[in-house]
Amino acid sequence: MAILLDGKAVSAAVKAQVKTEVAALKEQGVSVGLAVIIVGDNPASRTYVNNKKKACAEAGIVSEEYALPADTSQDELLSLIDTLNRKPEINGILCQLPLPAHLDEKAVIAAIAAEKDVDAFHAVNVGHIMIGDHTFLPCTPAGIMEMLHFYKIDAAGKACVVIGRSNIVGKPMAMLLLQADGTVTICHSKTQRLAEVTARADILVAAVGIPHFVTADMVKPGAVVIDVGMDRDENGKLCGDVDFAAVEPKASYITPVPGGVGPMTVAMLLKNTVAAAKMQNNL
Repeated sequence: MAILLDGKAVSAAVKAQVKTEVAALKEQGVSVGLAVIIVGDNPASRTYVNNKKKACAEAGIVSEEYALPADTSQDELLSLIDTLNRKPEINGILCQLPLPAHLDEKAVIAAIAAEKDVDAFHAVNVGHIMIGDHTFLPCTPAGIMEMLHFYKIDAAGKACVVIGRSNIVGKPMAMLLLQADGTVTICHSKTQRLAEVTARADILVAAVGIPHFVTADMVKPGAVVIDVGMDRDENGKLCGDVDFAAVEPKASYITPVPGGVGPMTVAMLLKNTVAAAKMQNNL
């Protein structure tokens, strides 16, 4: 029987720390502000944005929402970002992805000032992550590392396998595990004999977006299994990339879906926003 990695409990601890830091900054005359841009009416994006706004309010962070119509032009979006870049009371800017197809996500990410890029997607911040002197970390990988630390799971010397190579989760996740002295393998759609590779993992991170993709035969007995997926099964029920019922008896630790990695992502966004405010105010 695996121990559940409780993202709600860990995120509550992170949020409590953030709230304390925000209050301390206010005593120094510094207000912490986050701007959230959402383009169009993607229901999942709307849910994420609402969760972020609620978390900001609870932590004492001022959040400004900019809800733009789906037909917003590239120039209009870039103009808004430019305005927010120059707005001193805004410490962090987040543009909710995915964007409508006619908009250039790369150009939008590049337009956000690196020091306000609390998603840590800007090329400058990605470079800092590569060389290990970062101020911000991408929220989901950072949240996973926070969970491992909370449960005293040390990656040093462990075989770590990440399934997925996205810029948002897979690649930065691999870098953070490497910086924690793990021996890291990245798997993807072209990986051969995938189950053989994953079955060697002491720490297995699944970030592919396919329901129940990771089956019991892919998991080493006693492995730590991190499920980043937020999928829907054939009955429309929320599930992850891991076949939880089959894998849980083999694992030593496992994240549930929901209630695992998801809550950590929002908590780390708040942490990044506070870090941005400190940096911009030379604190």
